[in-house]
Amino acid sequence: MNRKRLTLTALACGVLLGSSALAGQTKPAAQTAKPGTAPAAPATAAAPAARPRLAPPVRGEAELAYTTPVPKAAKIDGKDFIVTTIKVQNLSMGAIAGLKVEEYWYDKGGAPVGGDVFRNPKPLQPGEIITVTLRTPRNEKMAGRPNYKFAHANGAIKMKPVPKL
Repeated sequence: MNRKRLTLTALACGVLLGSSALAGQTKPAAQTAKPGTAPAAPATAAAPAARPRLAPPVRGEAELAYTTPVPKAAKIDGKDFIVTTIKVQNLSMGAIAGLKVEEYWYDKGGAPVGGDVFRNPKPLQPGEIITVTLRTPRNEKMAGRPNYKFAHANGAIKMKPVPKL
C-alpha cells in the first residue's frame, strides 16, 4: 500500500517539476507585417560579450615597471596634502593579486612623520597599467624624499624604473 502511494507521489512531483521547467521557457513572438509593407528582417540576438581571459596569479617574486613618483602639494577638503602619483605596469606572465604600495615620509632625524597605503582592489593582469595615487597629510616636519615599498599577496616585487609608460 505504501509502495503505491510513494510511486504516485514521485510521479506527481516529476510531472510538476517538468511542467514548471517548460512553463518558464517562452517562445519568441512572431513578427507580423502590415499589409502593403515588406516584412521586417528578423532581429538577431546580440551575442554576449566575451569575458576577458584572466591570468593565474604570480607566486613568489613579481616584476613591475614604474615611473618616477611625482609628489605635489594639494588642498583636499580645506586640508593640506601631498598627493603622489605613480604609473605602474605588470611585467610578469601572471596576474599580481593584492598589489600594495606604501609611502613613508621622514623628518630630518629619520623618524617617520606620515605616509599612505594604496591597495589595488583587483588583480593586476599582465601588461596592465594603473595609476597609483597616495594622499599624505602635510606635516611641517617632513624633509627630503619619501620611501616606497611595493608588495603583493603572494611574495615580493622586483621593481624596474622606466622613464615613461
